[in-house]
Amino acid sequence: MNYREAITFLFDSLPMFQRTGKAAYKSNLDNTLRLDRYFGSPHNRFRTIHIAGTNGKGSVSHMLASILAEAGYKTGLYTSPHLLDFRERIRINGRMIPKREITDFVRNHSSVIGEVQPSFFEMTVALAFDYFARKNVQVAVVETGLGGRLDSTNIIRPEISIITNISMDHTEFLGDTLPAIAREKAGIIKPGVPVVIGPSDPSLRPVFQEKAAETHSELLWAEERYECRFSTLTPENRRLFRMADRNSGNLTLVQTDLLGDYQAENIATVLSVLETLDRAGWLFNREQVEAGFNNVVQNTGLRGRWEVLGQNPRIVCDTGHNRAGLQQVLGQINQTPWKHLHMVIGFVDDKDIGGILELLPAGASYYFARASVPRALDQHILKQKAWARHLQGDAFGTVKEAFSAAKEAADPDDMIFIGGSTFVVADLLAIM
Repeated sequence: MNYREAITFLFDSLPMFQRTGKAAYKSNLDNTLRLDRYFGSPHNRFRTIHIAGTNGKGSVSHMLASILAEAGYKTGLYTSPHLLDFRERIRINGRMIPKREITDFVRNHSSVIGEVQPSFFEMTVALAFDYFARKNVQVAVVETGLGGRLDSTNIIRPEISIITNISMDHTEFLGDTLPAIAREKAGIIKPGVPVVIGPSDPSLRPVFQEKAAETHSELLWAEERYECRFSTLTPENRRLFRMADRNSGNLTLVQTDLLGDYQAENIATVLSVLETLDRAGWLFNREQVEAGFNNVVQNTGLRGRWEVLGQNPRIVCDTGHNRAGLQQVLGQINQTPWKHLHMVIGFVDDKDIGGILELLPAGASYYFARASVPRALDQHILKQKAWARHLQGDAFGTVKEAFSAAKEAADPDDMIFIGGSTFVVADLLAIM
């Protein structure tokens, strides 16, 4: 078996939420626990940091992994979904898991995969934890999938739990109200383990307070510790955030290669986490923290977060894919200078399309695209829904066709934005 055959087996044989949606969702941890026992509970052989949330968890995960690696820790990073390469999901000190590891995993363990019949995500978690244990990582930053309480990663007992943000997404699995979704995410809070809550709706505080009281966990609110006073782009194409300590008034300057304005919330969360880790005896200094923030993309390979791909016209993509995430992205689009805006957008078919479309600017030119995954919303249906809200544009069968049309129509002073779905961004990066 070679790598291509191994990947084909995993993608074709196991139900994958990103491709098939609800059919891949498991409402219990039975398969995860069976696989964990089979591999000898590898998650017990390294320390972990656990991160859940609706938006921001990917950025927070990558920031923390970058800082820990700069501090000299051998750091595993588990995230999902991937954009271009399955191996993006599993990294050690920024390096993707080697192809031979995946080939050997499938070859050596195909019998138990066939017996347990896990989902794609359940199998990937087992692969990641086994790999991290065998490679003797000192700490792994572990991002949940879409949930928390029943997420396959939720067998770990971390050093700290983090919940970044709660908004309406995946309501068919997590609940149709913000408190219901918050309770599912709060399921990662473990007995005696401190938890940092990122900026969120004040109405959700009782949910987290109740869970933290139940588990006797120290509860920290990132927005009570830090606020962003100012942000700007530097001549070196970094974004500089001036973060204020709400207790002392002291200012911390954070420079990062993540260019989204919305990273201010995530930075406040990370700074709060670092304080907690520092009190627990983790070793890192100011220079290492600064280097970690400044080199997130270089150290971890993170892509698709307000990523600038070209100038004249300005070309930007972002993976924000729900109402709350896109609202933040649109705020930055409105602050960016351009003569005319071109929007290449596409969605998966289980999103609240109406709630998202009502946010989009009516004066832009639209290029409605269908991403190359089975869950992608048909471009003609999207066009019909958009036209009903006075968003004008044409439909395209692929992201490549839509992007080409936008480039052809755009003048040098215009802006082209590509997003709406992680998979639209993935298709764009593949052709770039």
